[in-house]
Amino acid sequence: MYLKDKVKHLPSTPGVYLMKDSNGQIIYVGKAKNLKNRVRSYFQNSKAHTQKIIKLKASLKDFDYILTDTEFEAFMLECELIREMKPIFNRMMKNPQSYIYIRIDRDGEYQRIEICKDADKPDSLYFGPYKSKNSVEKALLGMKDFYKVNCSSPSNKNTPCLNYSLGLCLGMCMGGAALIEYNERMNKIIALLQGFDTSLLSIMEQKMIEASEKFDFEAAGKYRDTLNAIHSLLNKEKVIEFTGRNKKIAVIAPLTDRTYKLFLIQKNKILFSEKFNWSDPESVHKTIKNSILTIFKATANNSFNKLSRDEIDAAQIIYSYLKGSNCTYIIISEHLLKPSYTSKLDGQIYKLMQTYMVNR
Repeated sequence: MYLKDKVKHLPSTPGVYLMKDSNGQIIYVGKAKNLKNRVRSYFQNSKAHTQKIIKLKASLKDFDYILTDTEFEAFMLECELIREMKPIFNRMMKNPQSYIYIRIDRDGEYQRIEICKDADKPDSLYFGPYKSKNSVEKALLGMKDFYKVNCSSPSNKNTPCLNYSLGLCLGMCMGGAALIEYNERMNKIIALLQGFDTSLLSIMEQKMIEASEKFDFEAAGKYRDTLNAIHSLLNKEKVIEFTGRNKKIAVIAPLTDRTYKLFLIQKNKILFSEKFNWSDPESVHKTIKNSILTIFKATANNSFNKLSRDEIDAAQIIYSYLKGSNCTYIIISEHLLKPSYTSKLDGQIYKLMQTYMVNR
């Protein structure tokens, strides 16, 4: 009864909640756009509750919460706290598969594509990291089957493999011209993963439609699942590429009619966040400009390293926020921080403010 009463007094605002056991140990961290509604759902009897949720409820003896101004900050804070605390129920509820990479080995006469756990071969080409091993396997299998490069014994020359007899291998296992064609088709897969050539997606979509019209729903479903898996991979690569440019980003997010929040973001981190009143435009402009110059000048010489597995979750949150929310942002080029480019920086900030007002 104590906990249910405590829930009643929760605010209906964004934040993070921390579930505790009888020893006061934090066993689960979650985020919410509406804290009261989200936490209250744990105390309602529902057939939709999984066994893990039921076990969590049985261990739950108390909870704390941290308020945030925006849902975006709740997502970021949850990500940070889970990484630091590693609560037992977050580990239980997480996909058990660790992060993985797609590796293209190019040290022989043919290119080999495989899944690996570490990007530890400097001469190989890597994509990732990816969280879902199932999606990666499904995407690779679909592409390899489509291009008929799914050879089951590529090291045995002059001997056709089993997949060749099934029509899934173009015959690279026998060497000769088929091996040249194999490498050309592998280059198409690489170009797709790099986002340079997405024509395969249109072809597969058309194949899916044709299969459906012929009532071949098994084939249509296979194309659909492959397309979904490929789109998942490409979206992750967009996140990595966007973050990989080490952009300096200024974001304005609305809080109320008269208040806004300014975020300054670089790589996968929020470097600065503060709430301000939207008074006269010149005052707002001055606030944003001073913050940009102070914060981003301090990181002007920071180099970028490839995202680690621990950093990819935060990068995904930032990317999704920028691309899908009602925030307004601009990318600050390095040269705009120099005194000689003050007028151009002013122009970028005014553009940010005007876009913000239009979106409001």
